[in-house]
Amino acid sequence: MVKTGEKSTETALGYEQARDELVEVVRRLETGGTTLEESLALWERGEELAQVCRRWLDGARARLDAALAERSDAADAADPSGSAPGEGEAAG
Repeated sequence: MVKTGEKSTETALGYEQARDELVEVVRRLETGGTTLEESLALWERGEELAQVCRRWLDGARARLDAALAERSDAADAADPSGSAPGEGEAAG
């Protein structure tokens, strides 16, 4: 469940900013020297940041898939036979 404050933080962070903060959180957890409560807070923040990164990457993948689909549709419209260039030609 996302709290209101978390949602605004997620939308305000760009991918690179979230990734960089996540790297810092991981570094702090791996270094140690924090209390259990601090470690748990860092872990929770890391999970939030990972989710932000995941959403950005999922969005980027969707945009790429849409662009590739448009390109494929345009190619199909230009070649109504549906065959790729060179298909049906004798190898030679």
